[in-house]
Formats: sequence, structure tokens, C-alpha cells
Amino acid sequence: MAYKINQKKCIKCGACVGACPVGAISYDANGNVVIDPKKCISCGTCYAVCPVGAPEVQ
Repeated sequence: MAYKINQKKCIKCGACVGACPVGAISYDANGNVVIDPKKCISCGTCYAVCPVGAPEVQ
């Protein structure tokens, strides 16, 4: 199980970026929120804090 940000839902608020306990979420060069699958531990914290449900299980 891995999480990926649904860019169509994401409002780029940064809630998930600050909440990720392992620093797997960041902004890319285009300002999109992305999850590094090598760092992600699939804890679900990003989903829990996202106001629009942009993190989705892939």
C-alpha cells in the first residue's frame, strides 16, 4: 500500500507536508505536492489531515 496525491483534488495547503512524520511529502518544482514512495511508510497521517482527501491509496 502506498499513497499518492491526487493533483485534481489538492489545494496545496501544505497540511500533509507538515504532518508527515518521515518527511516523505514535499512540493516539486511546479508547486505540486508529491509523496516520495521510497520514504512513505503508509501511516495515513497525510490522509487524516488533508481537508479535501487528496492523498489516495494507490
